[in-house]
Amino acid sequence: MKRSLKEKAAPAETTAQERRHGRVTAAHGRHYVVEADDGETVLCFPRGKKSEIAVGDEVAWARTGDQGVIEEILPRRNLLYRSDQFKSKLFAANIDQLVIMLGTEPYFSEDLLGRALVASEANALRPLIVLNKTDVAEALPAARARLTPYRALGYDVLELSVRADPEGAKALLLPRLAHQASLLLGQSGMGKSSLVNLLVPNADAATREISTVLNSGKHTTTFTRIFHLPEGGLLIDSPGFQEFGLHHLKEGALERAFPEFRARLTGCRFYNCHHLKEPGCAILAAVSDGSISQQRHMLYAQLVHESEQQIPY
Repeated sequence: MKRSLKEKAAPAETTAQERRHGRVTAAHGRHYVVEADDGETVLCFPRGKKSEIAVGDEVAWARTGDQGVIEEILPRRNLLYRSDQFKSKLFAANIDQLVIMLGTEPYFSEDLLGRALVASEANALRPLIVLNKTDVAEALPAARARLTPYRALGYDVLELSVRADPEGAKALLLPRLAHQASLLLGQSGMGKSSLVNLLVPNADAATREISTVLNSGKHTTTFTRIFHLPEGGLLIDSPGFQEFGLHHLKEGALERAFPEFRARLTGCRFYNCHHLKEPGCAILAAVSDGSISQQRHMLYAQLVHESEQQIPY
């Protein structure tokens, strides 16, 4: 945080001339921390009952007493969120890249990895896979083998060990994070919190300060927040995720979110091919000859099925 979150009281009445520009740097429920352009930070609430505000949003806000009210969400470059059949959850807005934290142990979920990559492709984000705990020698070969197909698809994979070689980890990552807005995702146990503490001095103290202001109490690790990197750039830390629903992505967006599908999409016999069981499907032919992995096609089929379920929100 650039300045203290404690602010002096001001008159409750505001005018349009008093609206200020800022960025949402933390969120918990309907509580938001907004950082103004001059570095001032203030606890804000949305105007109205419904809130569709995400960390990373640029907003127009105005002071009301010792707090603030968010008047308007400014146009977004992108918005990343996950959704299931019943609800959606905003991750972050105005992101440049998605950093997916994996570990040699515990066993990471390829389903979650695949879904994160699909979300990245669908939102035109640069994906970066980070394999942590390379010092666990007995688990490293299997983890590398599982990531080989993703390397073959052109995805960058950085190997490092936050615990065994922190300086080496910083040297690898910081150039990739500099002057970018990066969303960090990872399952529990992959070393995400250790990485944040390595890259951001006083990250724990900043988190406790934000937690106090948001009144999140014991839930200090369950809110998304932005950290400023010393070398420039923003690191958005999101709580460990165990599921990544993409019900909001429709079939047309899904097929283009698989890079191995794209060059073959015009080769199907039918222009409206679903790539599931149709005759003359170029995608299914590639699955049959091994050019596209069966596992990746199964993920696509599952996501298509999920997208067809009705979402009551």
